[in-house]
Amino acid sequence: MSALVLREDRDGVATLTFNRPEALNALSPSMFVELRSHVDAIAAAPESVGCVVVRGAGRSFSAGNDIKAIQGGDRAPSAHFQAETIDAIESLPQPVIAQVHGHCYTGALEVALGCDFIVAGESARFADTHGKWSMTPTWGMSQRLPRRIGVARAKQMMFTGTPLSGREAVEAGLANLCVADAELEGTVAAMAATIVANSWHTLRADKQLVNEGQQYTLREGLAYERRTSPGAGPDMAERLKAFGAR
Repeated sequence: MSALVLREDRDGVATLTFNRPEALNALSPSMFVELRSHVDAIAAAPESVGCVVVRGAGRSFSAGNDIKAIQGGDRAPSAHFQAETIDAIESLPQPVIAQVHGHCYTGALEVALGCDFIVAGESARFADTHGKWSMTPTWGMSQRLPRRIGVARAKQMMFTGTPLSGREAVEAGLANLCVADAELEGTVAAMAATIVANSWHTLRADKQLVNEGQQYTLREGLAYERRTSPGAGPDMAERLKAFGAR
């Protein structure tokens, strides 16, 4: 049986690929078990992985939660396992890019929102369809989506279920960038390479400071930064020496 989530490591970038293209990468509980295993392994290897890319094989990032798999008896290890896996993605010390093309619906959108930012292909379609099925969010939609795009826009997406295109997602602040599908993989690879060329010490510190600082007022956040910023990294002297030698 093929792996449901593939991992490939190259030049400090770990790429996780949802690997159920025949089912539009619908997120089954078993798929989340494999995803969590990879995420936990990456979290434990901050010195060998500097950036993470999450993507989907085939025609879509993911069509969302796999209702058929659940109806067929597939079960997660615990009640909130999927939500906690998305929390684990968000908590990774490394920057995480969601590379989205095709469907990115509901549960898949919640996974993408757990990443640091989204790069979309022109074919991308983002939607929250909880209402279509008389379901309510438990994987983070009601909290992460308003924080990403604002309360009013989030309510519009959640109340209507109307999809946003890749370009509309950029306009809404949901995605950082939208490119032609043929350019998506190369664009994300170049962005990831640019990220890992920077100090990994700084990348980890920046992510922690920004993420943790969101819970504070501006004044409290400034105090938090001054109190907890770890200072210069072990590679600073080497980087300064290389700069001076130019």
